Amino acid sequence: MKSIQNFTAIIEKENDGFVALCPELDVASQGNTVEEAKSNLQEAIELFFEHASKEEITSRLKTDVFITNMQIAVA
Repeated sequence: MKSIQNFTAIIEKENDGFVALCPELDVASQGNTVEEAKSNLQEAIELFFEHASKEEITSRLKTDVFITNMQIAVA
């Protein structure tokens, strides 16, 4: 039985498309729209778990990923 886990998707505009990154696994994908990039990243993560060894999953999985906002004074 598969378990449901939550992962972060950071999506950035790059040239004419979007790049999506999962920082917990260092897995990335891309797409022409935000939705496509997110969907492609989800597929890439699912494929990673299907094909990676337990050792690779353990070595790549980062559980302490924090996303926050900062206020910086810029001259």
